[in-house]
Amino acid sequence: MDAVRLKKELKLNYEQEANYLPKEAGLKLIESAVEGGSRISAKCRDAKVEDLWSLTSFFGYSTQTFVLAVNLLDRFLAMIKVQPKHLACVSLSCLHMAAKVTEEECNLTPTDELIRIGQCRFTVSDLCRMEKIIADKLHFKSKAVTALTFLHLYLQIALSHATDRKEILNPEKLEAQLKACLCRISFSRAKPSVLALSLLKQEIKAVQPEDMLEIASHIQRHLKIPEGELVLWSERVARCLSDYASPECSKPNHRKLQWIVSRRTAQTLHSHRSVPELPTIPEDCWDESESEDSCEDLMSSGEESLSSSLGSDAEGPFFPLHLCLQKHRPYFST
Repeated sequence: MDAVRLKKELKLNYEQEANYLPKEAGLKLIESAVEGGSRISAKCRDAKVEDLWSLTSFFGYSTQTFVLAVNLLDRFLAMIKVQPKHLACVSLSCLHMAAKVTEEECNLTPTDELIRIGQCRFTVSDLCRMEKIIADKLHFKSKAVTALTFLHLYLQIALSHATDRKEILNPEKLEAQLKACLCRISFSRAKPSVLALSLLKQEIKAVQPEDMLEIASHIQRHLKIPEGELVLWSERVARCLSDYASPECSKPNHRKLQWIVSRRTAQTLHSHRSVPELPTIPEDCWDESESEDSCEDLMSSGEESLSSSLGSDAEGPFFPLHLCLQKHRPYFST
């Protein structure tokens, strides 16, 4: 009965996943945007997702929170023309929205602390207004079908066939690999079901249990995923994981991020900082040739990416050392 329930749940999510995909046209515009221009570029988006990864690790948030935040961010950026100076407010709002859905209330970081630790220069009211804009545009309530949704279902199906699978397939390692893929906007194009199955098959090939490959094939047949599509994304996943490969990320239970805070940064974080209200400014949407949505007002945050400010403090970086040395290669932290 458990297997039947899992298959029904899998099919239901498969039928709904298209509703939670970023608009293809919007993603193309981001990928074609010139760095330093008036639009969010792929490099800018990827750096901001790395910031979200670091912040979720710092606050002890779950992988589910991170994945949902990235999903909200990509869907919003692919729908609305957001200027780079507003990206910090948009991304932090997505993180806060995701945390309120996935985390226990007692574990939620206060909004003012979230802004302060994130080194942002907008106010709590700015963030609240942005959250409302995002929720309205995305018709967001409390859920989204993501690659993590399918990854968890695939693992449950695999584990239901034997009792010793937990040692063969490590959920933490697979989740960490998923986070690494999501740091590249190219994976926002992948269907969540296909991306998750690509990760699963990649790990199965690494540990080489023959019966597990049959389970993965059974899932593929059940969802009617074309072989060519799965091969394409499996190759991209393999290249991504190879690029991110390092001694630090090879261990799924790697230590949590270690944060080095200078005296000057610590004083900034712990002292009361008066932030003036920032005026709301009109933010153009994609024109009709680029997007179907009408324009929306966004607040001006005047904020830059946390990654772009790394190293500005001569006494010590605020983010983990690996992000300073390898800006686009975060290790697999869980």
